[in-house]
Amino acid sequence: MTLGTATPMKVAPRRRVRWHHRPAVRHMLASLIAGYIRLVDRTGHWELTAPPTTRSLIREGKPFVGAFWHGNLLMIYPAWRRLLAELGDTKPRQTYVISSSHGDGQLIQLAVNRFGMKTLWGSTRRGGVKVLREARRVLDDGDIVVMTPDGPRGPRMHAQPGIAYLAGHAKVPIVPITFAAKRRRNLNSWDRFTFVWPFTGGVLAFDEPLLLPEDGDTESRRQQIEERMIAFSREIDQREGLTPIQPAA
Repeated sequence: MTLGTATPMKVAPRRRVRWHHRPAVRHMLASLIAGYIRLVDRTGHWELTAPPTTRSLIREGKPFVGAFWHGNLLMIYPAWRRLLAELGDTKPRQTYVISSSHGDGQLIQLAVNRFGMKTLWGSTRRGGVKVLREARRVLDDGDIVVMTPDGPRGPRMHAQPGIAYLAGHAKVPIVPITFAAKRRRNLNSWDRFTFVWPFTGGVLAFDEPLLLPEDGDTESRRQQIEERMIAFSREIDQREGLTPIQPAA
C-alpha cells in the first residue's frame, strides 16, 4: 500500500516589528523627541497669541477641543504649556490627546506624556466609537481634549468626521491651534511635517473658539471646522512672511 504524502501545514509569516517600534527603542526615541522640542522652545523667541475669548475659556475652566493639523505637531505642546502658565489656570484639569494605537502613535504618546498630557487610544477616522465615547466623558468631566482632525494618515488638512461628531454631541467649542516658525523645513511626508530648527523664532497661535450650530449635521460641521482651520493656518503663516502649506488635493 502506498502512503499518500502529507500536505505540509501553512505557517503564517511572523509580522516583522519595525526597529523603532520596539519598546526600549521607542522609549529612547520619545525622550529624544521631547528633549528636542524643549530645546527648540527654550532657545527660540516665540510670541504667544490668543484672543480674549479663548483665554476666558481657560480661566473659567470650561471644556473644549483643541485642534491642530498633524503636520504642526512639533510645537503644539510647548504652546499649550505656555498658554496655561501665562493664564495661571487655577482649576486643576487634565489634557488628553487622542492618539492611534499603532507603533508611531505610541511613540508620539510617550513623547507628549513628558509634557503632562494623557492619552486616549483610538483613531477617529476608522469609526472610533470607543475613543469618541471616552473623549465625550473627558469633556463632560470638564477636562480638555486635543486632537489632529487629519490624523493619523490624512489626507493632509482634511478634517475627518470624528471631531465634528465629538464637539457637536458634547456641545463644546473647538479652538484651532497652529504655529509659524521663521526657520523651518517641511518634510516630504503626507502631512508635510514642519521641522523647526533651534535658535529660531515665530508665533504660537490660538484662534477664537468655534461653536458649532446645534441644528447642523456632521458633514456641514466637518466642513466648517476644516475651512476655519485652513484659514487660520494660512493667516498665521502669511503674517510671518511664510508660504502656507496647502491641503492635499
